[in-house]
Amino acid sequence: MADPWQEAMDHAVAVARKAGAVIRDALQNEVKIMCKSSSVDLVTKTDQKVEQLIIASVKEKFPDHSFIGEESVAAGQPCILTDNPTWIIDPVDGTTNFVHGFPFVAVSIGFAVKKELEFGVVYSCVEDKMYTGRKGKGAFCDGEKLQVSDQTGE
Repeated sequence: MADPWQEAMDHAVAVARKAGAVIRDALQNEVKIMCKSSSVDLVTKTDQKVEQLIIASVKEKFPDHSFIGEESVAAGQPCILTDNPTWIIDPVDGTTNFVHGFPFVAVSIGFAVKKELEFGVVYSCVEDKMYTGRKGKGAFCDGEKLQVSDQTGE
């Protein structure tokens, strides 16, 4: 049986890379931009730009899917998870780091169907590392399966 959500996951990986490029550009230009406006305005503009990019790309490919975006919810849209395929987006995960120009930021995208997560994508855009996880299939970094540590807290 074909995997019904593989195409969605492949798209999430591709759009996360595109979004990461926007964040990297913003980090490189931050000093110039911060001289013109506050750091909060910069983050808000970048967050909104990245979220809009992700939503527009997904809507084009999957017009019937729903969205919960961090910036959209902050702007007053309802945060409602239904049975419909839903993309859950944190466009700039690590906002405080972003504001300070620290390279520890990521694009985070989750995908839920019938209120259960099917996959997640976290793109560490400065490190250029793509982390993915699939329900029942494990977690990966750049396609390599991640292993759980055998170390204990003792």
